[in-house]
Amino acid sequence: MKTATIHARIEPDTKEKAEQVLRRLGLTPTEAIRIFYRQICLGNGLPFPVEIPNKCIAETLVKSQQGEEVEEFDSLDEMFETWPS
Repeated sequence: MKTATIHARIEPDTKEKAEQVLRRLGLTPTEAIRIFYRQICLGNGLPFPVEIPNKCIAETLVKSQQGEEVEEFDSLDEMFETWPS
């Protein structure tokens, strides 16, 4: 079987966090990249939705990253109880 090489640059922190997850899954980075590429081929696109957030979502993301208007809950049930019926 012939192979091709992929070279990519990525932030060291992102690489380390991703590789920790992959180790827990029993995968090497190479295996994960192979799976990713195969899924792209099978689905004729990225294997997950990629969307530009609308204005409301973008503003909410910025606020949450800054710790503004953030609510914390002890459980999902507690969170769901705060939602209107």
